[in-house]
Amino acid sequence: MAPAPSSLPPITAFPDPAIFQAMGAEGLRNLLRAVYRRLAASSIASLFPSDPEALQSAADKSSLFFVGICGGPPLYEQKFGPPRMRLRHQGFAITEEARTVWIGCWEETLRSAPEDFGFPADHLGTFREYLNSFSKWMVNQ
Repeated sequence: MAPAPSSLPPITAFPDPAIFQAMGAEGLRNLLRAVYRRLAASSIASLFPSDPEALQSAADKSSLFFVGICGGPPLYEQKFGPPRMRLRHQGFAITEEARTVWIGCWEETLRSAPEDFGFPADHLGTFREYLNSFSKWMVNQ
């Protein structure tokens, strides 16, 4: 695979493996489902499946990616191959405004994530840094 163009922002370090250790695959899946429910009710809902079952399926697929980046097994790669998330999202018009809404949905969910999902509170800051950095890569418009 060719290196990413230098105009793309750098990706920060992956989140701490303590996140997966604390939450496991099920906890991350539940977190992603909550984020996707917010996304489905947001101004960028058109970028996500409108059917509730399809939305849950998309959240579950995304959770496989997050399991891997949070220190768990590479479930996404095992099922779908290399993530190549920027390439996989090229079919969607992702603007800076859409990125901001996406981050906002994550922020709303993360506010209560330690209580609701067992997210280790001491790792919220670096997880947010990762999301911010990662989301900049998805902007393609």
